[in-house]
Amino acid sequence: MSVERPFVTWTFDKHCETMGWSPAPTASLSAVSVAADDRSVDDADLVIVGVFAPPANDDDKENNDDEKEEMDPIVFNGKGKELDEMLGGALTELASDNSKAFQNGGSVGTLTPALRAVVPGGGKARRFVLLGLGPKGKEKDGVIPKVESATIMKAASAVASACHDQKKVKSCNVLLPPEIVEGISSTGMLADFSTEFFSGLYVDNRYRNGKKVEVKAEDVESVKLYLELSEEGDVASDYDAAISSGAAIARGCSLTKDIVNAPHNVLNSESLADTARRVAEESGGSITCEILGKEECEARGMGAYLGVARGSETEPQFIHLTYSPPNGDVKKKVGCVGKGLLFDTGGYNIKTSMMELMKFDCGGAAAVLGAARAIGSLKPEGVEAHFIVAACENMISAKAFVPSDILTASNNKTIEILNTDAEGRLTLADALVFADKECGCEKIIELSTLTGACMVSLGLKICGVWTDDDDLAKEIEDISKATGDKSWRMPLAKEYADQLKSKIADISNLGGPYGGAITAALFLTEFVDKKKPFAHIDIAGPAWDKEKGEASGFGAKLVTDWVRKQGD
Repeated sequence: MSVERPFVTWTFDKHCETMGWSPAPTASLSAVSVAADDRSVDDADLVIVGVFAPPANDDDKENNDDEKEEMDPIVFNGKGKELDEMLGGALTELASDNSKAFQNGGSVGTLTPALRAVVPGGGKARRFVLLGLGPKGKEKDGVIPKVESATIMKAASAVASACHDQKKVKSCNVLLPPEIVEGISSTGMLADFSTEFFSGLYVDNRYRNGKKVEVKAEDVESVKLYLELSEEGDVASDYDAAISSGAAIARGCSLTKDIVNAPHNVLNSESLADTARRVAEESGGSITCEILGKEECEARGMGAYLGVARGSETEPQFIHLTYSPPNGDVKKKVGCVGKGLLFDTGGYNIKTSMMELMKFDCGGAAAVLGAARAIGSLKPEGVEAHFIVAACENMISAKAFVPSDILTASNNKTIEILNTDAEGRLTLADALVFADKECGCEKIIELSTLTGACMVSLGLKICGVWTDDDDLAKEIEDISKATGDKSWRMPLAKEYADQLKSKIADISNLGGPYGGAITAALFLTEFVDKKKPFAHIDIAGPAWDKEKGEASGFGAKLVTDWVRKQGD
């Protein structure tokens, strides 16, 4: 009797050649101006009303909330005020019952319990939930501070959570206060909201034969976002385009999570190469895919990459995706390189802890391929982008490289191996040379789960950025703030380069015991033209969400937005 399996692994068969992708959410998202929609905002099974807390007072910093006898009330305005009045003040009462969650700097994204109420003339009971948007900015010289992108994104994630949590909800309306679009583009806000909303609906059920994770959000057929605009602004087609743009980025983030979440007996270098091919096919011709096998890599002298790959059962797969703009006009040619270790045992310097998490060592590759998927849908003009991954595994076998080996990279630089667990930089070395020399990229960024030292420095929420180019550093900083993929520029201290000196080769693959994240970055600069803007981005901390026990999708949004801005 044959057993039908939902996914192929090499437990019983030959190694897996493809990886399944999580299905896209089925819910639709749309947006309208309140003034442009004749229907009542309350015409849905679930109504979510966004509210700002009153501006935080300086005095509140000195007073504990528990000691305050009275708290400033939540004030509804615009359509929210009308809705509250229709419900006989029920929303005000709901806010009062949950006052500490909203008052004086309450957490953005806070959701109240659902209130069941019947709107006069509405016919049936609706569920109403209040969504905290944090403290309202204080007006200064007649100007209200604009709402940060981070607030929009947290609010969108909270809406997705509400859809997850509520039962038997087919339709959901979200009413945001007028202040939400003060001073910002409503379409830009919608794109951010769409990205985080659809990302928030992500659930990975690919490896469950028994009970699936219950996805109540699958019951939701439509979510409508109501905007209150003070002036005539964008039209419905602009809204649709913004939502579509955000959804494309969310699909890229979903792929990033799928790749990092996949176990090694499903995802290896060959099934990752298959994923890259499918990304190209999905793009409708805007992305081409080239996969270099072992012989082709040998012909290019990629000894550093192939040295790491030597111990694995699966052949190395060097992935090269090229995005070309629709009109053919290229202002900038850029490279996005991602570390693609599908599993890292540490090699003969075997890891003594956390090996069960080492499927996440392809986080850089996942971010780059997720961004490629998004770019293939968005089709930005003016930029040619190369997405490059030297995919392999760092395994132990009779053929595996060992400490004291000397490998030669494709730029003829020789590397003494002091530690086989400092392997990611070796694969990246040849990938960077390829981006620089063969692709002719004018500007290059590289993402990798490279060092524990970066995690020690910046923790699990922030990536480190190393670059000599101030303009590139500013680009990454600005995009980081806009996308929520948090970053911090780190020193590229040249005086630490002596730690990489070798007595018998051009360079060693490991520095001293201190400043390991810096010496890793310095190592990578040896494989890119010094005159070209280059940034190393270490995402070892934020690539994995420790609390959820799954991939975070970190980096996909950052790379996507960075590529899009290069054509401006």
